[in-house]
Order: sequence, then structure tokens, then C-alpha cells
Amino acid sequence: MNVKEESLKKHFEWKGKIEVISRAKINSKEDLSLAYTPGVAEPCLVINKDESKSFELTRRSNLVAVITDGTAVLGLGDIGPLAGMPVMEGKCALFKEFADVDAFPICVKSKDVDEIVRTIELISGSFGGINLEDISAPRCFEIEKRLKEVLDIPVFHDDQHGTAIVVAAALINALKVVKKNIALVKVVINGAGSAGIAICKHLLNIGVKNIIMVDKFGIICDGDESLSKAHKEIAKLTNKEMVKGGLKEAFDGADVFIGVSAPNIVSEEMIKSMNSDAIVFPMANPTPEIMPDLALKAGARVVGTGRSDFPNQINNVLAFPGIFRGALDSRATTINEEMKVACSFALANLIDEKDLREDNIIPNALDKRVAVEVAKAVTTAAKKTGVNRI
Repeated sequence: MNVKEESLKKHFEWKGKIEVISRAKINSKEDLSLAYTPGVAEPCLVINKDESKSFELTRRSNLVAVITDGTAVLGLGDIGPLAGMPVMEGKCALFKEFADVDAFPICVKSKDVDEIVRTIELISGSFGGINLEDISAPRCFEIEKRLKEVLDIPVFHDDQHGTAIVVAAALINALKVVKKNIALVKVVINGAGSAGIAICKHLLNIGVKNIIMVDKFGIICDGDESLSKAHKEIAKLTNKEMVKGGLKEAFDGADVFIGVSAPNIVSEEMIKSMNSDAIVFPMANPTPEIMPDLALKAGARVVGTGRSDFPNQINNVLAFPGIFRGALDSRATTINEEMKVACSFALANLIDEKDLREDNIIPNALDKRVAVEVAKAVTTAAKKTGVNRI
């Protein structure tokens, strides 16, 4: 039985991957009076006077909403919110298993930005953080931006920022392996959707200077009036030499390739046109832009993908549980750029330099240290930037 068949079988058995467990044991009338009426009136009155007490008197301090509209689900595309529910449940299970964060899946049956933003705003008081998931671009940018403006709890679109954080951590260590300066390398990113744009911005934040973004229409250049709003913004930050053409032209003389696009679109010839000691992260799932063996055969020195059956798995689970653990522990009002950068370096530093090698640039997703160290880094950055409330 292959993994897809086995997974379907297990989902029929599980009938859902999460459940609600009561923290209050109710075995007597006294227990009932304390957990519910009449005793429960007292915490209600305290919160009524000071809403911040909701973090201390309810589970809000450890509860994250995992929210989708089902429009960009795990490479499956727009399959709808109900069909996206197994992924959201899986995300919630990872939150709990890796960082002891309670998370709840919420699938919103709307594609209207105003409606989605208003829905999340209305329910936000029940949660300590909002994790947006599998929402298609460009709506995901607007939804996240507007929610950050109206909410005083962290809002994080994992497809964008979780991916960017882990890619950056892998790149930091890969550059140590090949002994190249982050400020001098040429980076090509293929796929200018939510993940690609977030990766680009985050890499600029950690010190990369020269990035070329490519989408299905070719290299993104400043001044192209046919570009979308998001692409016009990113064009001003990238491709300073105004290189034109397609993916083949972008590869010429590149040091790093990052793919968040489509399967089998990178050839061995493209890899051969890169500089020596090339770093290649083809992360299209389940089939990458080029298979690792072909990339290595063509001359790449370090290769990482999104898959668990190859070395150097670049997996969001390395980031989001610890990020929210740290944000919740500091009762942060937001997850800012400084917190994201701190997370990337915390991840990278988990691999001791003496252990760095071509096939070991990023921690294993099951490494128990990951969420702990990421949470510490996020909490420290939250306090440094003044977005903490405790």
C-alpha cells in the first residue's frame, strides 16, 4: 500500500486528527459549580472589566485559529474549504505535537476579501493568534495586511512566511558549506506567488543583495506596466541589472536557485550554467523543478527540496510551531520582521558548524530542539522590538 492509500485508510480510522480534551475535571457537584455555574460568573465579570484578563482566565493564551478558504491547498489548488479541512486538521496536530499549542481549524466558505477579513475579525477574540493557510495570491496579501491593521494578536500566513523562514535558514548554512558571502551571491527565485515573494523579501532582510524573480511570463523587471501590484512592488527590489528573458537567462551565472513553482521545468543545462558550488532548492511538491540526482549530476553542490525522502527537507513545520509558541509566550501583538529573521538564524544555528555538510544544512523536522529554540528566539526578538505584553 502506498502512502496515499495508507493515509486515506488512516483518515477513515481517525475520523479527524484532533479532539477537545477538558482541562477541568468534573467529578462532583463542587467541580461543576467551579467550572460552570454559579462560579463561572466571577471570571466573566473580571474579563468584562478588563478584556486582557481573557488571556489569563481562558485558553485564549494558547489557542491559534488555523484559517483557510481552500483556494490554494497543498498543490491541489482551489478545492474548497471543506476539502481543505484535512490539511487544516493536520496543521493543528503539528501545532500541538511540536509546540503544545492548541489550534483549531476554521474553513471559511467565501472568496471575498472583505467577508473573510470581517469573519476573522469577529471571531478573533477567542484566539491568541491567527494562522492563515492555503489562501491564493494575490488575495492572501490583502487579507493578511488588513488583519494586521485591525487585530492586536499575531497574524501569520504560513505559506508565505513559514516557507521564507526555513528557506533562509537552509541558505544561511548552505552558504557556509560552499564558503560564499551572502551579500555577493546571485539568487534566482522561480515562482512569484505568495511564497516566492515572501522568500524574496525575507532573503533581502537577512542580507542577500542580488535577486532575480521569475514567473511564468519570464523575468520580472521594474517598469513593466503589465505586472500586477505585488509584482511591481517586488520589481523595485530585485533585478537591479535589468536582466531580461526567461528562466534560462536568469540561471546564467547564478549561485542559488529557489523554486516554488512547477515540476520538471529546470534542465541539467540550466544547472550547468550556474556558478561553481551552486545551491539548488527545487521545492515544488510532490515533484520538484528538477530531481536532486539530476541537479547533483549537473554540478550543483547543495540540494534541498520540500520532500522527506531526500536530504535537506525544507519544511514549514520547522518554523510555525515555535514561532507561535514564542509569540504566545510573550503575548506579542504581531509577528514582525525581526522575529522572522531571529527564527531563521535560530534554525540555522541548530546545526553545529562542525556537522555542516552538503546533505546536512537544516534540522530534521522531528528534532525536538527546534520548536524550543525558535520560540526562545522569537520571544527575545518580541521583547527587543517592544511588541510583547508580558
